[in-house]
Amino acid sequence: MLDITQIQEILPHRYPMLLVDRITDMELKKSIKGFKNVSISEPAFQGHFPGHPIYPGVLILEGMAQCGGVLALKSSDLSDEEMKKKVIYFMSIDKAKFRTPIKPGDRLDYELEVVRMKSSLMTLIGKAYVDGKLAAEAELKAMIVDK
Repeated sequence: MLDITQIQEILPHRYPMLLVDRITDMELKKSIKGFKNVSISEPAFQGHFPGHPIYPGVLILEGMAQCGGVLALKSSDLSDEEMKKKVIYFMSIDKAKFRTPIKPGDRLDYELEVVRMKSSLMTLIGKAYVDGKLAAEAELKAMIVDK
């Protein structure tokens, strides 16, 4: 539905912090699905952990949040030009759970659902899957603000 070039038109993130490769499904103001292909060439693997590479939980949450950011910005009723003047900030991360380690070669499938949306504030339940198995989950709150 949205490739990496289209995602870059919405989000300000760039390498090495753009952590969603594609949006596969989106229902405005309701839900979004996307994914990240985890590669051994990720900068985080240089130190997390040498000889035993595990994708950091904080990056899983950030990728989840970036998917949510695409949904929030696309659901905001802003024009494309207005959207370029906005950015989305985390307000809180609650109930984060990591169920299985993510390793190079895994594809992280993100699924987020809107719990609450009020003007520029959005609450989402996010889940990350690998091969159909729940790998991580969290409740995310974010706010759209001017750059």
